[in-house]
Amino acid sequence: MSTNSTTPLRADAQRNRARLTEAARSAFTSIGDAAPLEDIARAAGVGIGTLYRHFPTREALVDAVYAAELDAVTACVPELLHDLPADVALRAWMDRYAAFVAAKRGMLDTLRSGWAAGTIATPDTRARISQAIGEFLAAGAQQGLLRADVAAEDVTAGLVGIFLATATIGSPEQADRLLDLLLAGLRTHATAAAPR
Repeated sequence: MSTNSTTPLRADAQRNRARLTEAARSAFTSIGDAAPLEDIARAAGVGIGTLYRHFPTREALVDAVYAAELDAVTACVPELLHDLPADVALRAWMDRYAAFVAAKRGMLDTLRSGWAAGTIATPDTRARISQAIGEFLAAGAQQGLLRADVAAEDVTAGLVGIFLATATIGSPEQADRLLDLLLAGLRTHATAAAPR
């Protein structure tokens, strides 16, 4: 039985759901779509019945993990911009986005089949990511740290290209270097030599 979104969950049920989502994210990132649901439940400290009460199918679990990751990667923008200069905040966010991409990669087969079958809603991921990047670019332009003539959608395309190019033949170190290179291209001339 799936959780009805109009009925608030008890505190313990909310904790169980959050632990299951986190355990699943970790399993899907490290193992992939085939991660055993029993192992996910065990890692979350709950029984398999609790997992199925929250997520009656593997697709429901993958959908919840994907949605939670997308929410987390877009929701952290204001805090980063509050705590750091916009260029440094953007680079920190790129690392968080890389973690989102890694989690998504581990769930990709289930996501694709769910999207094709209509059992998993097709998210507006690219638009939400571009909106987040737009916030960094606007703040960076206002601070004189990032170029004002760059479209957020172009940065999104650059990030997607980096992660696609390094997914199978690259390395995390190469991805980091390419992210640094992308950020260097976004900085104004006055900050182009600024350290990460």
